[in-house]
Amino acid sequence: MAKDNGNLTVFGLETEFEGSLEFTDSLVITGSFTGTIRATGALEVEKTAVCKVDVMSAESIVVSGQVEGDIEAKERVELCNGSRVKGDIHTARLRIGDDVEFEGEVSMIEEVPSVDIFDVASEEYKKALILKTDEAR
Repeated sequence: MAKDNGNLTVFGLETEFEGSLEFTDSLVITGSFTGTIRATGALEVEKTAVCKVDVMSAESIVVSGQVEGDIEAKERVELCNGSRVKGDIHTARLRIGDDVEFEGEVSMIEEVPSVDIFDVASEEYKKALILKTDEAR
């Protein structure tokens, strides 16, 4: 998970953290965390981890343990086999493994496209999305 040129921090199995956390590289949580996470790096919640958050925000988030609270990832969210998540997910890409317990809503697109995707051909829909993206810039 760690970037080749970045730092990797691990909160150990017996680590209990409460509060607000901000980081730029990669973090692996194996213990418990309560609070808010705002990051520009990668975050991994291991099988042994229990996180209760208002919001967990990072570039990418991989969950193998338990998360209660909202998850926001600019790039991707992965819910691994056996993970448990209770909260909303907002991300560009989502992968869900087998035997995952998930309770919440998923938001994949920031704005609802003005084109009905069920009434147009795929090429026409792609062009409409590109135009919408260009307008937002």
